[in-house]
Amino acid sequence: MAILPILEVPDPRLKTVSEPVTVFDDELKTLIADMFETMYDAPGIGLAAIQVGVPKRILVIDLQEPVEHDHEHGEHCHHDHEVIRDPRVFINPEILNPSEDLTVYSEGCLSVPDQYADVERPSVITARWQDENGNSHEEQIEGLLATCLQHEIDHLEGILFIDHLSRLKRQMVLKKLAKLRKEAA
Repeated sequence: MAILPILEVPDPRLKTVSEPVTVFDDELKTLIADMFETMYDAPGIGLAAIQVGVPKRILVIDLQEPVEHDHEHGEHCHHDHEVIRDPRVFINPEILNPSEDLTVYSEGCLSVPDQYADVERPSVITARWQDENGNSHEEQIEGLLATCLQHEIDHLEGILFIDHLSRLKRQMVLKKLAKLRKEAA
C-alpha cells in the first residue's frame, strides 16, 4: 500500500474526463487500497482516482461517522478519533433520478485544500455502480453520502466543487488558497 500525491488546483489534470474501468484485476484492487490509504491520511471522506493522477472512473468514500455512545448517568466520554469506518468503492458510477429537493452542504475538497463553500445538490439520488469485482449495484442514497457521491462523480467529469460557485466566490476561494500557499512557502 502507498500514500499517493494528491493533485491540487490549478493542475490541468483535474479537468480530465475519466475513462470507464473495463478490467477488474489485482492492479485495480491495489489502486483502490492506495486510494483509501491516501484518503485516510489526508484526511478526507472521498477521493476520485483522477485526484491521484489516474483518469479512471473510480471513487472511494468513507464518511467516517463519529461513534455514538450511550452512557448511563449522563457520563461523557471523549474519544476524538473513534469513528465508524465504512469504506465504499464506486466504479463507473452513474446518478439516476436526482430529486428535485435540494440540500446545501459546505463542501471541501482535497484538491482545493482547506477551502469550503456551500454547494446545492439534489438531496436524494439513485446511484448505479460496480464494485471492485465488477458486480453491479443500484441503491437510493441520501444525506451526506448523496452529496459526497455527487461531488466525487463531478471529478470524473473534470468538475470541481468550486466550479458550482459564482465566478466571484470561486475567485475568492482561489485567492485564499494562493495566500495560504504563500504563507506556507
